Amino acid sequence: MSQDIMAGIETAQLKKDLPNVSVGDTVNLHMRIIEGEKERIQVFSGVVIGIKGRGINQTMTVRRIVANEGVERVIPVHSPRLAKIEIVRSGHTRRSKLYYLRERVGKKRRLRDKRRGLDRAIAPETTPEPQAETPAAETEVTTDTASE
Repeated sequence: MSQDIMAGIETAQLKKDLPNVSVGDTVNLHMRIIEGEKERIQVFSGVVIGIKGRGINQTMTVRRIVANEGVERVIPVHSPRLAKIEIVRSGHTRRSKLYYLRERVGKKRRLRDKRRGLDRAIAPETTPEPQAETPAAETEVTTDTASE
């Protein structure tokens, strides 16, 4: 019984508008920072090197380089402090954890972009069918008005 109550509370706290972030993506995290009584948004941008957990406990580790030092933050995905997640680019990876990027410096640290060729191949096939129907309907309307 108490597990059902806890599950209900957790599902109410989950964010619904999150993009599909995967490991290797370069993201901009808009974090709410509270300084005294003022609140502001600060952007933390970096590469997602790991995602762990499920549901309300899901976290992601984001790494960036600041002043030639690596900085990593573990961010709870469903935290109220996280205002927005933007995906800047998607990187192609074959691993679920990119901890090897910690030792890499410079251009070796870059990841290849994901290829998106399949989306373009599917789109043109679906569009011609509705276009073929609309001109026929327009010619019928013009013939009706011409006979009156």
